[in-house]
Amino acid sequence: MAKTLSNRKVGIVGCGFVGSASAFSIMRSGLFSQMILIDYDHKRAEGEALDIGHGIPLSHPMEIKAGDYSDLADADIVVVTAGVGQKPGETRLDLVQRNVAVFKSIIPQINESGFSGIMLIVSNPVDILTDIAMRLSNLPENRVLGSGTVLDSARLKYALGKLIAVDPRHVHARMLGEHGDSEFPNWGTANVAGIPVDKCLRMRGIERPLEKMDQLADEVRHSAYEIISKKGMTNYGIATCVTRILECIVRDEKSIMTVSVRVQGFGEADGVVLSMPAVIGSGGVEIKVPLRLNYEELRQLKQSADTMREIMAQVELD
Repeated sequence: MAKTLSNRKVGIVGCGFVGSASAFSIMRSGLFSQMILIDYDHKRAEGEALDIGHGIPLSHPMEIKAGDYSDLADADIVVVTAGVGQKPGETRLDLVQRNVAVFKSIIPQINESGFSGIMLIVSNPVDILTDIAMRLSNLPENRVLGSGTVLDSARLKYALGKLIAVDPRHVHARMLGEHGDSEFPNWGTANVAGIPVDKCLRMRGIERPLEKMDQLADEVRHSAYEIISKKGMTNYGIATCVTRILECIVRDEKSIMTVSVRVQGFGEADGVVLSMPAVIGSGGVEIKVPLRLNYEELRQLKQSADTMREIMAQVELD
């Protein structure tokens, strides 16, 4: 029998800033009836479960507790946020070797639990670690995805909405490629209510709109660094994105999200895990969207793919 929203279970592996913020956001969503928090520091997981649990009487009914990997056997979704956080001055790719080592410990334990649901990778560098999880997991690739550039795309929509003075939910724009320094905007399909972004900017009296678009993309690309330099980490934006992706899965929404998937149909970028639009539903990644890219966007996608290949060549899984 198919599960209803009232008997679904989610596990979160990693109770740091991102994991705990995600757990709180998920609790507020009402998507699940059970939540298991797992962390190498079990007392930290217990504390987060207690703290978040005290909000349940004012939110949605849920059982939340600290657990271990065996508790994931019957989970519908596991969210992996574990790993070393990005420090001021570091790039996401600087985290590779440390967090690959963490994943080489975590993923086999998830396998051993008998988990057969959908795995969402959030830890950075998310595209690389999603690839690692696909290789180490017992799950089919369509049931392993990363949070990708969902947050970067939201940042782009937010910036454009603020500049054009429209509701950012009506801005249709995406950041693609690596969730990192080589990501790029898909301006070729970006629009506001069907109107191309450059035309919207002109309508608002903004001169040299193409220069302004390049500036916005660069600000989005570096926004994480700015936030980290000011508060030491990013957590609320990504936590909101995690909950949104889980909504798409649990409610079988068939929504299009820019998640980390293995690229196909884009020539020299094929075979690399990057952030590209995909239809997300109860089966995980259900369709990889055959996006139209112009020459410059294809060049940038290849650049992202080359960056990922170079990093993956240095990763040892055995």
